[in-house]
Amino acid sequence: MEDCAICLDTVNERKTLECSHSFCSACIDSVFKLKPACPICNTYYGEYTGTQPEGTMTEMRSRLCLPGFEHCGSIVIQYSFPAGIQGPEHPNPGTRYSSTSRTAFLPDSEEGQKILKLLRKAFDRRLVFTVGRSVTTGLNNVITWNDIHHKTNIKGGPQCFGYPDPDYLLRVQEELRLKGVTLDD
Repeated sequence: MEDCAICLDTVNERKTLECSHSFCSACIDSVFKLKPACPICNTYYGEYTGTQPEGTMTEMRSRLCLPGFEHCGSIVIQYSFPAGIQGPEHPNPGTRYSSTSRTAFLPDSEEGQKILKLLRKAFDRRLVFTVGRSVTTGLNNVITWNDIHHKTNIKGGPQCFGYPDPDYLLRVQEELRLKGVTLDD
């Protein structure tokens, strides 16, 4: 007999998710009411909407080649957010947050274009950014990245959030998949 990872008792009326993890039917149903994700591997089921504030995502093509992708140009993504006031879904409702903008880079290859579509879907679902505490500055009540890594430098490798980074495109696709963002949905 297998124990349920939620109630820690023997699984009752087994429900197995597509990720192959099993739980008591009542337990996983109650978890899914709060967050439609497997409590073990965090794979999302259904469409998840995040807490990203209002902003814009624009992209443009550049002839600039990224290290490791010398065969193609690049995609430049510009994120822009005006200042605002935190809503009920944020850590401090009614508290102001300041404006910010971020620039990110992808290779303008078939795989880069696929990731751009996934990032657009994640942005539209309010998953790319959130309001909270910045890991880099330590400031509270600011717009921060929300666990979908971006390359914000053209070069410098992974240590500088840049290229070359041969595993980046696979990693970011996995981060998006874990938030329920795939080309299939």
